[in-house]
Amino acid sequence: MSVRTSGTAATADSSPSGGPARAPSPTTAAAPDILGTGLGLDPDDLPDGLVVADETGRVICFNAAAARITDITPEHALGRPLEHALPLQDIEGRRWWRLTDPYGGLAIRRGQPERNLLLGGREVLVSARYVRTRPTGPVRRLVIALRGTEARRRTELSHAELIATVAHELRSPLTSVKGFTATLLQKWERFTDDQKRLMLETVDADANRVTRLIAELLDISRIDSGRLEVRRQRVDMSAAVRRHVQAQTTAGQRPDRFLIRMLEPLPDLWADPDKVDQVLGNLLENAVRHGEGTVTIEVGPVTDATSTEGTSVTVSDEGPGIPEESMSRVFTRFWRGSKRGGTGLGLYIVKGIVEAHGGTITVGRAPAGGAQFRFSLPVAAPAFMA
Repeated sequence: MSVRTSGTAATADSSPSGGPARAPSPTTAAAPDILGTGLGLDPDDLPDGLVVADETGRVICFNAAAARITDITPEHALGRPLEHALPLQDIEGRRWWRLTDPYGGLAIRRGQPERNLLLGGREVLVSARYVRTRPTGPVRRLVIALRGTEARRRTELSHAELIATVAHELRSPLTSVKGFTATLLQKWERFTDDQKRLMLETVDADANRVTRLIAELLDISRIDSGRLEVRRQRVDMSAAVRRHVQAQTTAGQRPDRFLIRMLEPLPDLWADPDKVDQVLGNLLENAVRHGEGTVTIEVGPVTDATSTEGTSVTVSDEGPGIPEESMSRVFTRFWRGSKRGGTGLGLYIVKGIVEAHGGTITVGRAPAGGAQFRFSLPVAAPAFMA
């Protein structure tokens, strides 16, 4: 005896793979191969909701994901007219199936793009495909895909959080710039040259802060869209590290706080110098701001036999380090290792830059107990040879 399971016939005693037979699926009515793959794939194996109606508009497939998303049981939907089994409405309360009329109207239509619809008070993302036996023939199958709105809500929440963070970070420097410039314009003659210089230096520093934040936002946009460009040139990593350490000491850090270790010879490295500077600057600034003790920067060739030839840089400190439970979130947006300021976007951008070069970056615990960041960049080729 044979039974029908989601449109694929199998014997009652065995399956095509030789294992035990699979129980008949309650999500499909008796119908020829709903998925049409010939792979024995059950509709319940699909991650998204699947609803299929036949040429008469009656539901012949309603998988488990569709039941979870709509809170409608397959038994309630199968065999019923689509309009009653899945009573969708648009945001204005109009009945969706009457509005779109999939079985009537223009015969050249191929489906409906995904859109947000209402089903019994809940939001559902719905797209449809019209299956015809010939280009302008009647609809033989109406295939509907359903998705929940949780992923979209998470994206919207992330965007809202980004906007709130940007607004907060911009308000402080812009308020300062506005205050000092207004004061100087109104009372220029009352201030000494030293007072004027101090206020202008503050305005300059706040303007740099705004410029840096805008650059971070542009970088995030390019990373998220996959449009981050890498202009490869010859990079001297040793000189770049020393230059950033010199910048930290010029800014007031003690020279003896930094220890540079060079494991030479280093392979020739072709990378984007500006973006390498961005990575080094961020990692050193994090080590100085959030770490303690000596900051050690080690530069050497990639020693992992499974990796391609390249250069690795390790930045470690002697501070409290990063809690084990937080290490998986270090390179995500808005992660902050402490309450000492920052937007929480720097390490997210660093990871995007390193990966755009084809490299890798990891975080762990340093031998002295602090945080340890290690990134490696492949040797690659210059831009004019790419």
